[in-house]
Amino acid sequence: MKQLITLAVFCTSLLCFSQTNEIDSLTVHLSFQKQDSSKVDTSLRLVKALYDAKSYKKALTYIENAERLSKSLNHNKGIADVNYYKALIYAQKDDYYNAIDGYNRSKRYYTQLGDTLGIAKVNNSIGLIEIKRGNYSVGLENSLSAIQTFESRNLKDELSSAYNNLAEAYYNTNQVDKSLEFNIKALDIRKQLKDSLGIKTSTKNIALLYSERKEHRKAIEYYETVLNLLNPKNDQKLKGEILPRIGAEYLRFKDYNKAATYLVEGLKFNRQIKNEDGTLRALNAIGELNMQQGKLKTARLQIDEAYNISTKINNKPELLKNYRLHKELDSINGKFQNAFFWQGKYFNLKRELDKENQPIIPIITEPIKAEPVDVPEEFNSIALKQKEEENEVLFKRLKAISYVLGSAFLIVSTILLLIYLKRKNTLKFNRELQEKNKEIKIRNKEFTIQTKHLEEVNSVKDRLFSIVSHDLKDSISSIKGFIDLLKEDGISREEFYDLVPELSENADSASQLLYNLLNWSKSQMQNLEPKPELFNIKEVFQNKIGLVEQKVEQKRIVLIDESHRDFIYADRSMIEIVLQNLITNAVKFTRVGDVITVSNSDHNGKSLICIEDTGVGISKENIDKLFQNGTFTTRGTSNEKGTGLGLTICKELVELNKGRIWVESTLNVGTKFYIELPKIKPAE
Repeated sequence: MKQLITLAVFCTSLLCFSQTNEIDSLTVHLSFQKQDSSKVDTSLRLVKALYDAKSYKKALTYIENAERLSKSLNHNKGIADVNYYKALIYAQKDDYYNAIDGYNRSKRYYTQLGDTLGIAKVNNSIGLIEIKRGNYSVGLENSLSAIQTFESRNLKDELSSAYNNLAEAYYNTNQVDKSLEFNIKALDIRKQLKDSLGIKTSTKNIALLYSERKEHRKAIEYYETVLNLLNPKNDQKLKGEILPRIGAEYLRFKDYNKAATYLVEGLKFNRQIKNEDGTLRALNAIGELNMQQGKLKTARLQIDEAYNISTKINNKPELLKNYRLHKELDSINGKFQNAFFWQGKYFNLKRELDKENQPIIPIITEPIKAEPVDVPEEFNSIALKQKEEENEVLFKRLKAISYVLGSAFLIVSTILLLIYLKRKNTLKFNRELQEKNKEIKIRNKEFTIQTKHLEEVNSVKDRLFSIVSHDLKDSISSIKGFIDLLKEDGISREEFYDLVPELSENADSASQLLYNLLNWSKSQMQNLEPKPELFNIKEVFQNKIGLVEQKVEQKRIVLIDESHRDFIYADRSMIEIVLQNLITNAVKFTRVGDVITVSNSDHNGKSLICIEDTGVGISKENIDKLFQNGTFTTRGTSNEKGTGLGLTICKELVELNKGRIWVESTLNVGTKFYIELPKIKPAE
């Protein structure tokens, strides 16, 4: 380890010496050069070396000398480069108005010289300034215009900066997917450049974005990559941040051993380096871990300590998490009044953070506009001559176009007159024909409606017999077979006990099938009449979540209840049927380690219910089939069977209660089912 540190110090010293040596060499060389364009080029190399060494004051002195010489020689490339470096220095000093002025001056010269690379570098630099100032739309426009040039010329340093700027701008406008795309591109370029600091920054950003998208396996992979890249001496704060984050990701999968390993190490390390932010994150996560393992006293101590730190340093995201943990802990201990207190604080802070996390609109300031630049007279005279030539060509074109348009007008007028005369003679006949066609269409429409109704009735009958004769028969036959085997001593009791889970699953399947068939048959016969009343939706959620707890444990699914007390005006039994179907479906189509979240919120005076999962998702073509009468079904992730009737029933029951239901889903990402229901009696 000592040898590595010594080597690093030596390399740094060598780099500094090399940089100083280059500046001294260029300074000496410059003093002996003639007053020509080669001296301007040497001055620019010296300015770049001083800029890289952050010797801005000295660099400005050489910039002024180079600018005077460039103007006296009419060396426009030199004038453009000098203004560009001057703008870079102003930007480093946060003097954005002078920086933008310098960039625009250099851009005008680059444009007249046809220097596309110079224009791209200026656009990227302006983009960086506007992104820092909050003008994300302007910043994105400038950086995107520069990237095409950088990519075509494989300019890795410029691409690294441009990709990073775009990733930051997209994240600040809540475009997580685009931010992830450009962070990955920035990481690839930084690996090629062997930029160790940039590699760590981009890798951490990618991990955070995957965690935000609930792709926890990917997040763990990138967090662990960051850990392996850290320098033990220089990256202590970053290590203190990463360790609790990895532990929290493992906790999502209920992998308690790995979660505990990272969280305990993270807590000790953050206490050691006195990093309160990292200590807070670790305490929250360890408190949740102990609470899930039933160690409630230990969890209480850790969550209380985390609360004190979060209020002290005003870390709102971690404070929100702490409110939730306090609420859950008090609920487990039966202290419901305390739990209600924490729940109130949780929702107040959540609303505050939701407002802060709305997509950022660039209202901080207007883009900086530079003053007009004095371009050399030579450029003005050339531009004026070109303008005159262009005007002459344009006049000739307009003259030719006017002749063509005049001839065309006469021809079109003649044709229109003939058409009008012919149309006048046939108009009466067309009216009579349209009336007859209208009568035929009305009859055809009535016939089509009757035919479609008969087809639907026939389809309903066929589907009902198919389900009863096939799915229900299979489940009951299987159950009867198991009982006959036991009755006839075909199997031992031990073997029968081994088959009990399968027998239970068949019974559940038959019960769910009968449940859906009865409700569906009632709706088809139009016998369902809702009996609306006011009821607490949170109670319904708690009851229905309790019914799937065993299946959730079997699949190791994380089920999060974010519902809160709110009243809905609807038929309670019907809404219970809907929620039971949707929660059962979410469990059915999620994999081991996936997350299901149930919640409700106020939306335009109505209650908006959401059942969200990170399961297998639904393809676009299958989404259109979900609520149709033809019934559509697929097997679950554990080969669970369905009847295809559940969502049809859900749609009919929700609409009977003056509500609506819809779905949003992405294949292999997850699904969100939304239900909107009235909170008061709707107006007649």
